Amino acid sequence: MADGGEESAATPGAPATPRARARSAALWGAVGGFAFLALAQGYRLLGPGSLPIGVGGQALVAFAVAAASAGISYAAEVRLRAKRRT
Repeated sequence: MADGGEESAATPGAPATPRARARSAALWGAVGGFAFLALAQGYRLLGPGSLPIGVGGQALVAFAVAAASAGISYAAEVRLRAKRRT
């Protein structure tokens, strides 16, 4: 093929270096934290009332969600790459 379609299908994108895994995990953590904040804001705007925690509590929960999703994605990436599902 002239566009390298066969070669690009055989080789994955970025190598699984520790730095690349950490960056990917940090980005997924940010996605998780911001997704929680977006859902909480949507509930406050459209929901029947306010949330049982304040803005500071929401920030702490968002940080916990971000840390958990970053840790899970960092641990799961090795398994997904081993099964070639990335």
